[in-house]
Amino acid sequence: MRFHVITIFPEMFDSYLKESILGRAIQAKKISIKFYNPMDFCEPKKRVDDRPYGGGPGMVLRSEPFLKALEAALRKLKVKSVKLKVINFSPSGKKFTTSYAKESAHKYTDLIFICGRYEGLDARVEKIIKNWKLKIENLSIGDYVLTGGELPAMVLIDSISRQTPGVLGKYESLEEERVSTSEVYTRPEVLKYKSKNYRVPKVLLSGNHTLIDKWKQRS
Repeated sequence: MRFHVITIFPEMFDSYLKESILGRAIQAKKISIKFYNPMDFCEPKKRVDDRPYGGGPGMVLRSEPFLKALEAALRKLKVKSVKLKVINFSPSGKKFTTSYAKESAHKYTDLIFICGRYEGLDARVEKIIKNWKLKIENLSIGDYVLTGGELPAMVLIDSISRQTPGVLGKYESLEEERVSTSEVYTRPEVLKYKSKNYRVPKVLLSGNHTLIDKWKQRS
């Protein structure tokens, strides 16, 4: 899986992508992540944003730098076998789910994420992308508003990467498919804290995996 991220703040991703499962997946070349900064495509003395037509608070991201950044990403994809989708993060977009992550991992080879900021991205960008005959989808990670699309992009990279073959280990892959309780326990069996004892549920010590799975799947 190849991720292409269009953002004016690529440095926000640095620490997150270097750690744990994602860091190992990048090193093992199971996934790749490339960044395209629209500010690199701004005309001299021009900003990446401007005042909105019709008035209103805040600033709107300009079309041209983002379209040029997208074109730069597309130039990396000259292979005919590429299966591509463009995702624009928007609070009003379709809700992201694990099912969406699984479908994306199996259906596409490349995903381009457009990370908006401020009051949003000039609406003509989406119209032009559709004119290019590219598939574009507005997506939201929840019923709340964030400052920009960088955090949603990290969420999708994490979730979709977990569904990409070879990214998770065998045990982690097995656990990924289970519908389980949010309760988990580890050593010691009896935790003594402030004169009280807190015990691990007996079923987890039974060795009976049928009963254990039933306990994990309880509502």
